[in-house]
This record gives sequence, C-alpha cells and structure tokens, in this order.
Amino acid sequence: MQYKANSPEEYISQTPEERHDALKKLRKTINDNLPKGFEEGIQYGMIGYYVPHSKYPDGYHCKPEEPLPFMSFASQKNSVNLYHSGIYAKKELHDWFVNEYPKHASRKLDMGKCCIRFKKVDDIPFELIGELCTKMSCDDWISTYESAIKK
Repeated sequence: MQYKANSPEEYISQTPEERHDALKKLRKTINDNLPKGFEEGIQYGMIGYYVPHSKYPDGYHCKPEEPLPFMSFASQKNSVNLYHSGIYAKKELHDWFVNEYPKHASRKLDMGKCCIRFKKVDDIPFELIGELCTKMSCDDWISTYESAIKK
C-alpha cells in the first residue's frame, strides 16, 4: 500500500489503527539506535532513513537528486516490512541477522534480499532491530555503497 504522507507522523496516522503503536515503537527503536549522520523522512512512499546530500552530495546513483537510501519501513496490506540495504550489501551483516533472528522471534524469518516481513505486529523483534541499527555507521554505509556500485 502506498500512503501520501509528507512526514513520518502523517504516514503512521494513515495506516490501520491497530498498527499505530507498533509503527511508533519501530520508529522510536530505529531513531534511538541508528548512528548519527542518517536523516529520517519520507522516501519512496515509506518512512526512510538516508544519507543526506549535505554528507553525500552524489546522492543515489539511480536518482542523484534523491539522498542515498539506507533503510526504511512500510505498512503493507498483509505485513509490516523493514528494508535494510546493509543486510543486502554486506554478507557478514546478513549472516549475523539470520543467526540472531531465532533468538528474538518465535516465527520463522520471512525475508527477501533486503526486506524483512512481519505478518503480525506482535512478532516484530524490536530489540534485534535496535541492535541491527547500530551495526553500520553512515560512513560505513557510504563506503559499502561506493564499493558495490564501482564494481
């Protein structure tokens, strides 16, 4: 589902009411744990965390006018989805997350390349997501991103 929002607060207010508390908690978890340098806003119709042009003027190579995306989350029709580019770009981070997930969740991991789907908001492992947020600094992400696109 795509929401027409100009701020994270507006985005959450447009989602189904039964998801509001979980989305607010997810947002707080990310904001409390994401290293300095990333900014929060609406990007690609979701609540996004990205490297601002003031830190990385080149922006996203596919769309240089957009700041460099890092992670985001969205309320979809059947799930809440967390997107984390670092999990896709760094095998060590992916492997760490896959190994840690069962320690924090009772359900099987539902994951694509960088998308983690939570069909029930009660199953969101907030503590694990908080720890995931600490694993890659803004400078680490820029370095990883540049090494991947220059191949």
